[in-house]
Amino acid sequence: MAEKEKEYHGGRKGCRFARDGKCFVDYKDIRTLSKLITPQGKLFGRKRSGACAHCQRKIKVAVKRARFLALLPYVGK
Repeated sequence: MAEKEKEYHGGRKGCRFARDGKCFVDYKDIRTLSKLITPQGKLFGRKRSGACAHCQRKIKVAVKRARFLALLPYVGK
């Protein structure tokens, strides 16, 4: 019985943004970026967003660019 439990791990493996070893996060993709921020405008952490450390840094830069270009709000929704 313990062997069957080890076979099925469930959940997602890896980063949702890493495709073929490359992280691709676009600042113009507002639908995806808006899912990664709270209603107050803060970024979700890596565990909540499901991103690796490299992609999380790229998400941070993309959100800042989208805010600067008025595609995302700085505070609130």
